[in-house]
Amino acid sequence: MKNTLSQNIIRLAESCPYPLYLVGGRVRDFLAGISAQKPDNDICAPADAEDFVERAKAAGFTVDAVYKNTGTVKLRCGDEDYEFTSFRSDEYKRGEHRPYKTFFTDDITLDAKRRDFKCNAVYFDISAGQFVDPLGGVADIKSKICSTVAPAGKVFGEDGLRLMRLARICAQTGFSPDADCLAGAATNARLIEDISPERIFAELWQILHADFKYGVKWAQYRGLKLLHEIGVFKIILPEIALGEGMVQPAAYHNYDVLEHSMRAVGYADKRVRLAALLHDAGKPFCKLRDGNYHKHDIEGERIALDICARLRVSKKLSSETARLVSLHMYDLAGNARESKVRKFIVKNYDCFEELTALKQADYSACKDDVAVAPTVKKMTDILNAMQSEGVPLTLKQLCVRGDELIFIGVPKERTGEILSKLLEECAINSVKNSKSELLNYALNLANRL
Repeated sequence: MKNTLSQNIIRLAESCPYPLYLVGGRVRDFLAGISAQKPDNDICAPADAEDFVERAKAAGFTVDAVYKNTGTVKLRCGDEDYEFTSFRSDEYKRGEHRPYKTFFTDDITLDAKRRDFKCNAVYFDISAGQFVDPLGGVADIKSKICSTVAPAGKVFGEDGLRLMRLARICAQTGFSPDADCLAGAATNARLIEDISPERIFAELWQILHADFKYGVKWAQYRGLKLLHEIGVFKIILPEIALGEGMVQPAAYHNYDVLEHSMRAVGYADKRVRLAALLHDAGKPFCKLRDGNYHKHDIEGERIALDICARLRVSKKLSSETARLVSLHMYDLAGNARESKVRKFIVKNYDCFEELTALKQADYSACKDDVAVAPTVKKMTDILNAMQSEGVPLTLKQLCVRGDELIFIGVPKERTGEILSKLLEECAINSVKNSKSELLNYALNLANRL
């Protein structure tokens, strides 16, 4: 493993009078034969933070932050980032993410027992080039097992965020939790309520994109299923979890609403995975209220916004996700006239690729059919025809500008409305995208409105 490390960290390790260890994900990944584009560089030692900081600076590292209470140091050298922690043992109040007491130690076994899973508690002595395995983590890695460093009830009872970490790590690596780990997580599922929404969403986001960490196929689906199995999913996303057991028409669906939603994430392009998870958020609500799924896209937009607000999702991502949810049912049966579809494309051209990606994931998740969805083919064919005709798809592609409309007498407050109407008329070929025709049409339109 030493050959995979930079000379920067080796030089630092050799300058320390105590062993400097690499620990956690990067050691686990090496032993598992997997690699990430950006590995986790967690290092530790039986030394206090202040002593380590001086040695790191002398070795050419830049120290960005020092947290003396936990013995943590964030540092970098070149394009490499590291996080150092002093050997320690922590005590938690039930469910709280941060320890309320920290005891520094020189005992590597005590340090290992403060971690979460044995696969993350294997150490590599950088200078000596040797692995140190206090708790049997190497065997877990070889067996692709995720077991806890102490009784699972204690480990999850100490920190509710470990529930999300379990699902993420198992999803990303392809590891499976052992029976005790599963039982301990399920028993403590409610502790996720003590974790901040931002941290929950950060872990959920990584689960939704878990397949990109190491290339494990359908990792994102496996992560969501594990969250459901341990009882966390219904706590963080109750609106979606209500879909469990809600049967859908057999002619179009093989799965209930919840399973369909999770499978949609499995099939979804990385850009729309949150939207894929939430796209049918309105179905359980409509089913319980009306006895059917009619207009679930309308209710789904509102519910998606509620979920995003609760999880403190950024306003931009929230807005984009809710919009896709509201549009995902458009022309599902393929009955809309071409003129209507053309107008729809122009109106939603800024999210066309994302929308068709969501519609494809939705289609594939119905019966595991990876063929191009009919509605996606229809909309894409119409868009291709519009592009070949030179139809303007954005206001910037129109041959007139707002100031030109004002010059010919269009009221300033009406220019935005008129420009949008011109774009629609070009889309259905009522008017050509030429300055003279657009100006004449705009003036007549302004006089009529």
